Amino acid sequence: MADVPLRLGLRENAGQFSLLVLVNAFVGAMVGLERSILPAIAEQEFQLAARSAVLSFIVAFGVAKALTNYVAGRLSDRFGRKHVLVAGWLVAVPVPFLLMWAPSWNWVLAANVLLGISQGLTWSTTVIMKIDLVGPKQRGLAMGMNEFAGYFAVAVSAWATGWIAARHGLRPEPFYLGVAYVVVGLALSMWAVRETRHFVAHEMGAVARPDANEPDPAHGHLFRRVSFTDRDLSSVSQAGLVNNLNDGMAWGLFPLVFAAAGANLAQIGVLAAVYPAVWGLAQIGTGALSDRIGRKGLIVWGMWVQALGIALTAAGTTMPAFVAGAVLLGLGTAMVYPTLLAAIGDVARPNWRASAVGIYRLWRDLGYAVGALLAGIAADLFGLHAAVYLIAALTFASGALVAMRMRETLGRPADA
Repeated sequence: MADVPLRLGLRENAGQFSLLVLVNAFVGAMVGLERSILPAIAEQEFQLAARSAVLSFIVAFGVAKALTNYVAGRLSDRFGRKHVLVAGWLVAVPVPFLLMWAPSWNWVLAANVLLGISQGLTWSTTVIMKIDLVGPKQRGLAMGMNEFAGYFAVAVSAWATGWIAARHGLRPEPFYLGVAYVVVGLALSMWAVRETRHFVAHEMGAVARPDANEPDPAHGHLFRRVSFTDRDLSSVSQAGLVNNLNDGMAWGLFPLVFAAAGANLAQIGVLAAVYPAVWGLAQIGTGALSDRIGRKGLIVWGMWVQALGIALTAAGTTMPAFVAGAVLLGLGTAMVYPTLLAAIGDVARPNWRASAVGIYRLWRDLGYAVGALLAGIAADLFGLHAAVYLIAALTFASGALVAMRMRETLGRPADA
């Protein structure tokens, strides 16, 4: 392999890229296990009445995933991408068994801590590896394909678990799927995926840069830059946080909104699948589109389309209204999700890009916890529909902030 010259590009690395797309589909499917049925398990099997208690599993997941994202980039730089990917799958091994046999809600929370750690390691690493392989020219398309695989698999898995639960009960049968996901994902990662860290050095050497010999920034400085001081990177970070804030709300509250309107488990499974299915499928187009027309406009309008979809769901009382809201939410998220990652890749230098992705994903996935806490408390105080409208307003405000503060990043030299 050392004798084969390295080449950046999606077509040039199609085999490994396609394999990583497949691996990320199994990563996403693990999250889909819970999307349609865990709120019902909380209410029916563990008698949790408070919305904030029902949504506690999302808080556990979001905090664990966010903190793991923060270190995943550094770990992948230090130990290699493949080692981190395999470690993430090993952490996932107990998750389906804990969910199917949990004797108390605390066991479900423990399973979601492990799921969050696993997702932080595996999903972060597949993102970084794809950016390593494709280079600067097709980042949007690469991120669109990565996120398509993950979130379309979320949709299929959510529909499948809802269908199984409607016919065989909430536990344990729906979680048998999770055992299969772990076995296949771990096997592919161990025996088929190859390391990509050496592509970073190749990319650094392929483009002459006046700052090529500058030392890597201190991590504290980099954290402040991505989080607060860089107007582009920090705009991306806050938009990512709010995007997953509304996803955390949708994950936890939408099944309860649908149930309150009279939907059964099978219908809730379908509705829970529509949003990530549209999100997943549309990302192939929106990621590539951002390579042509730029990042900023898609992010701004994507947040506003999400806000409209959330508000429509809050106002809806029928299946067609809920489907329309889910489609708009999925389309808006597809406009934003791969574009945010591509913007990070535009601005960050290759030698600190993995760490920048990790910091961004820390903030983005903290949105799960913030959204679940905020939506749960608001629902307990003011009711389900008021909580959903509140999240819609925050999502619209996030898009307005990007419109005012962020500059276009496509075509700009990294770290300019």
